[in-house]
This record gives sequence, structure tokens and C-alpha cells, in this order.
Amino acid sequence: MRRRAVHEEMNMTTRQRLSIYGKLILEARPIWKWLVLSCLLCLIIIACAVISPQLMGDVTNTIYDYWAASSGGGEPFPLVEAITPTLLLLLLSYVISSVVRWLNMYLMNNVVSHHYTCAIRIRMSDKIRRLPVKFVDGTPVGQILENMTGDVSAMGNSIHQIVEILVQGVLQLVFIAAAMLLEDWRLGLIVLATAPLSFLLSVKISGASGQYHRASLRENAEIYSVVEESYTNFATTKAYNLERAMEEKHAQANRRQREAQAKANFVTSLVQPSVTLLGALTYIVINLVGGWLAVRGAVPIGVVVTIVLFARQFSAPMEQIANGLSQMQRVTAASIRVFQFLEQPEEDPRQGDVDPRQIQGEVVFDHVAFSYNPDQPLIRDLNFTAHPGQTVAIVGPTGAGKTTIVNLLMGFYDISDGEILIDGRPMSQMSRDQARELFGMVLQETWLFRGTVAENIAYGRPDATREEIIQACDDAYCDHFIRTLPQGYDTVIGDETTTLSGGQKQLLTIARAILADRRLLILDEATSNVDTRTEILIQKAMDKLMRGRTCFVIAHRLSTIVHADRILVIRDGDIVEQGTHQQLLALNGFYAQLYASQYDQAI
Repeated sequence: MRRRAVHEEMNMTTRQRLSIYGKLILEARPIWKWLVLSCLLCLIIIACAVISPQLMGDVTNTIYDYWAASSGGGEPFPLVEAITPTLLLLLLSYVISSVVRWLNMYLMNNVVSHHYTCAIRIRMSDKIRRLPVKFVDGTPVGQILENMTGDVSAMGNSIHQIVEILVQGVLQLVFIAAAMLLEDWRLGLIVLATAPLSFLLSVKISGASGQYHRASLRENAEIYSVVEESYTNFATTKAYNLERAMEEKHAQANRRQREAQAKANFVTSLVQPSVTLLGALTYIVINLVGGWLAVRGAVPIGVVVTIVLFARQFSAPMEQIANGLSQMQRVTAASIRVFQFLEQPEEDPRQGDVDPRQIQGEVVFDHVAFSYNPDQPLIRDLNFTAHPGQTVAIVGPTGAGKTTIVNLLMGFYDISDGEILIDGRPMSQMSRDQARELFGMVLQETWLFRGTVAENIAYGRPDATREEIIQACDDAYCDHFIRTLPQGYDTVIGDETTTLSGGQKQLLTIARAILADRRLLILDEATSNVDTRTEILIQKAMDKLMRGRTCFVIAHRLSTIVHADRILVIRDGDIVEQGTHQQLLALNGFYAQLYASQYDQAI
């Protein structure tokens, strides 16, 4: 996805860019009132910017008239009284402009941007909930983190750029241009003559910086992935003395990001100085031409001063727009990734109600076919029936399709052909949420979120009472060690907790499944990583959990499923053998070979 996104960014047309900007503006609909207020504040700033030079020109004309009267032998008028009202208005104009600028900046930073980015992140979090599991399986965690942090922050900055460019910058140019032409059209045209050149130069340079901003953001995502990989596999890295290798990998990613960012910054930094240089040249020309006209008496000296001040103010929004255009390149690159994430296909919503209390627990796979890759079929024609209360074990070599069957049962992936029926009703006619509420799961990889022990156990039943939680833990043989924790059931734990052993974490997940009390149960290698004593406890807890439920057990250690009502032997996505443990041993086939290879005994 990342490489495809980068390729699309590099080949974007103007129409596509405008579409991205349009989406950015549409995202701001919830905060439109604040944006309108910001635009009104911008108009006040522009009004002050237009009035101030004219007031300064009036002061200059008054001073010139006073000098002319004094030097010509005429009777001078009181200068201070003449210019004081105008100076007070000028001071008021500057004060109002400064205060309104601060208010606008505060509004944009603390209200608009925060609401804007918060709303997008909430949408992305909600989107993750509706995405199919295959998207999450195939997307690096670091990429999603970068989308939700750096990319969304860049989009928040885009609101600043859009308001400054489309409202304050452009309108200020228009009003100042009109004011200059009204003051003196000749000097006004000299200033306006450089505007197209400045604009074209800004667009050209900012466009060149786009590829480097894209490369920088791409490397940012790589850094996120490396850091996430290093942290989540910290123990393995330590065990194999791979600290130096991970350090070098991180250093390389940082080096590539730094080089890309340096190039982007260098090209972007050329925009403002180029526009400033053109503005300075214009300023010089205005002073020369204006001075020449004033000496000849073609224009009053106050008009020249006014135009000179306007010329200085005219360059400010030009620089602002130029800087905004260069920054929009980074915003565009970030926005593409965020919108691609938000536009990812969601899980197909299934319709249909099911009452978990009425489910008996019969599960039928009727000519089921499935493949992760259309060119590589995994399950071709799977048929079996699990009767209510029956324990069905699924065994086979790695990659045979055991976990895939669990994914299909849970609706994480959609089958290609056939039907999966529960109590005779196709799962395709049940909503995904309600279908998943029929299943309890105990997996090989335990997962605990940061919260109290009680909250973790009640994860599948948030409304459970403390008495029900304690009873579930007692049934799972974990109540005794929970009470030895510092705060008992109120002890805060998490997936990274090192004070709990792997077996204790597994017992907590079994207690969670007992408390959820689902009619269908999936056990995936729940005893694979524990010691013998803990395995006995877990097996006893699982026996209680499995009582009266339809259970699907995935196992590599065949000793754990010898008492299963039915064993399905999967090979290359097909059932090659099925029966009880003794029946399969008597066949002396593939299952017997697996059993003999584990226990080194002849059958």
C-alpha cells in the first residue's frame, strides 16, 4: 500500500490535488463556525493593513505642508495638534492588528486545529474497528501509527495554510492592490508587475519540494515500524545479542529520513528568500521612481510614502502565500495516506439477528472453499459437522489451514464458496458482531490490556459483578494467585506485565472465557508454552470450560486432544483423516505418523 501511495503521489494531476484540498475543506465542516470567525478576524487584520499606510501618508503630507509653509515665509500651523489625531488612529490601528492577530493565532492553534485533528483521529479509530482483519494483518503497525500521528498533525496544519492563503493572503493582496491603484496607478502598476513572477517562482519551487516531502514521510513510517519492531521483540533482540543490528537498522532509517528532510527543507527554504528578493528589488524601484515623480511635482510626497509602505505590505502576503504553497506539498502527501486509509474497503455488513441463548451449538462446514490469494487455493472443499457439545480437534502440519478454519468461524475472512452453518442457519445471514458473540476464544498468545485484573477478566462481559468474576477465576484455578497480588483483583496489569508468568496469563484468559459463557469455544494451542505443572492446571480449567460446549481445539501437542470426540487431520487445506484418537491410530496413516514423530514410538 505504501509504495503504491507514493507512486500515485508522484503522478498526481492538478485536478487530483484540488480534489485532495476539497476533501481537506470538507473535513472542516464540524468547525465551520470557528473558521468563519477566523475569516472575520482576517478581514479586520486586512483593514488595518490597508488603513495604516494611508494614515502614515497623511502624516507625511501634513509634515511636508508644515515645512513648505515655514520655508516659504507663510504662517506655520500648529504641527503637533495637526498630526496627533492621525497618529493616535495609526497607533490604534497597529494595536488592533496585533491583538486580532494574536486572537486569530490562538483560535487556530487551540480550537480549530485541535478539533480538526481530533475529529480525524476519531474517524480513523472508528475505521479500524470496521476494517477487515486481512487489512490489519497486511499493514505494518508503524504505518498506521504514523498515519494517525504525523500525517493527521500535518493535516491540522493545513487549516492554517488554507485560511492564510485563501482568505488573509489573497484578500490582503486584492485590497492592497486596489488601494495602491487608487493612490497612484503608475506606482501601483510597478508593484503589481512583480506579483505574477513571484507567484510562478513560488509554485515552481514548492512543486519541486513535493517529492522530497513524500520521501521524508515514507521514511518516517519506516522509523515507526523499526521502533515498534524493536520494542515488541525486545526480549528476542536481547537473547540473540542483536542490539547492534537493530541499532544499525534504526540508524539507516534515520539517515535516509534526515537526508530526505534536509533536501525538502533546502528546496522549501528557497521560496521565501526568492520572493523577498523580488520584493526588495520592487521596493528600490518604487523609491527611485516615486522620488523622481515627487521631485517633479507629479505626485505628493505623502502618496510616495503610502505606496512605499504598501509595497512592503504587499510582499508580506506574497511571502505568506509562497510559504503556504511549499508547506501544502507536505500536507498533500500526508492527506493522501490518511484519505486512502479512510477509504479502505470495510467488512461487508451482514444483516440478521441471532439469539445466543437459543443456540444449541451445531456447526456445519458445507463444501467450504477459501484462499488468501486467489492464485493459491488453500481450502478447496471442506466438509464436516460438529454436533452440540462435541469437542472437535484440528491437527496437521504448519500451514495446513488449521488457524484458517478458526478465522473463517470468527468471520475474520469471508469464504470463497460453500456455507458455514450454525444450527442450520448460514453465518452469511447473521450480523458479524452477533455471530462473534457466539464464540469464546482462548489463544496461544495471551492478550491483556492495561487495567485491573477484574477489568481484564470481565472484558467479554463488562456488566459482570465482582462475585461472578471471582467465581470464574475460581473455576479457572487462578483465584489463589490473584489474591497474592498487591491489590488482588484491583491490581493493574497489562500485556507487558512481567510479574505474571505465561501460565498465569493463560489462566486469566480462560477465566475470561468462562465468564463470557459462550456456547461455542475455540482453543488454539492454549497449553503450548507452559510448564508441566501449570499445564495440568490449565487442562483442568479447560475441561471445566469445555463442559457442555461445542469446542474446536487446535493442537500441535497431540497429547492434549486424545479425548476429543472427533479429530480432523488437515493437510494442504483438506481433511485427509477423521475419527477418534484410537480410530486414527488404528488406521496407521498420517495422524499415526504425526503421533509417532512426537513421542518416538512405533504404532
